[in-house]
Amino acid sequence: MDIVCLGEVLIDMFPAELGRSLEQVTAFRPKPGGAPANVAVAAARLGAKSAFIGKVGDDAFGHHLAGVLRQEGVEVGGMRYDPEARTGMAFLAMPDENSYEILFYRNPGADMRLRADELDQASLGQARAFHFGSLSLIQEPSRGATLDAARMAREAGALISFDVNYRADLWSRDEARERVLDTIPLVDLLKVNEVELEILTGSADPDRGSRELLALGPELCVVTLGPEGSFFQVAGGGEPVVPFRVKTVDATGCGDAFVAGLIWQLIGRGDWREQLLVDRMREVLRYANAVGALTSMTLGVIPALPTAEQVEALLERVER
Repeated sequence: MDIVCLGEVLIDMFPAELGRSLEQVTAFRPKPGGAPANVAVAAARLGAKSAFIGKVGDDAFGHHLAGVLRQEGVEVGGMRYDPEARTGMAFLAMPDENSYEILFYRNPGADMRLRADELDQASLGQARAFHFGSLSLIQEPSRGATLDAARMAREAGALISFDVNYRADLWSRDEARERVLDTIPLVDLLKVNEVELEILTGSADPDRGSRELLALGPELCVVTLGPEGSFFQVAGGGEPVVPFRVKTVDATGCGDAFVAGLIWQLIGRGDWREQLLVDRMREVLRYANAVGALTSMTLGVIPALPTAEQVEALLERVER
């Protein structure tokens, strides 16, 4: 297995109208979502063998989501079904094409109830990369299950990838900062955005902040900068990587697509540690930027995720 993702798979309620706040949206359309699940699908679209570990309700939405992942080529043997909790939901609004508001309905959601004894240990032991986000770290039992899974995968030799993915309506900045900083020493690849960088380091400067985070243990820190591209930091140095200028329709999920492209580039050519050179990282992030840019051109997340052929076509077109 190339990439195993753990965490939430949800029903995202997308707004019927763009350019409105949550208070103003008049209707919503259900779509499959959840950051780790998005990464698993994006990786599969790019050619990786991916699997998803997580918990949904034993309800119509939960079985629908499992079917969507299965149809996208994601291995779902690690999914569990909870008869006592509903599948989580998230309502979204997009005041403009590069930003969105989100309101979660998880009280609790089934994804929060994943236990360590429910983990798919076989997949974790075979994974070349293991990816998770911070939502499963908010409370027990999913927090303990997530950390146990990361340790299992690391002991098996996998690249451990962590996307902070901070959600202000789910926990406070102080609590998130403490929990995330405790987790960073367990990971190899850390992905943050500009807001998360400032929460964790007190600095909005990608170079300064990422160097501070790299000192905590990861071998690679990546900062996504929205329409301005991205920034990487490795032991040998760091620098920004310019974005692709495209017509953005919906930026939701672009970070998840970026992460999938990044991980696949790192593990797709052998030992990922050998990729952590400044010259090579420019190529890796350029590819990841292209995956994110293509995702922004279509409304929704999973329908927008590009194939490897589409990414290569964009890279070749820009090169010409």
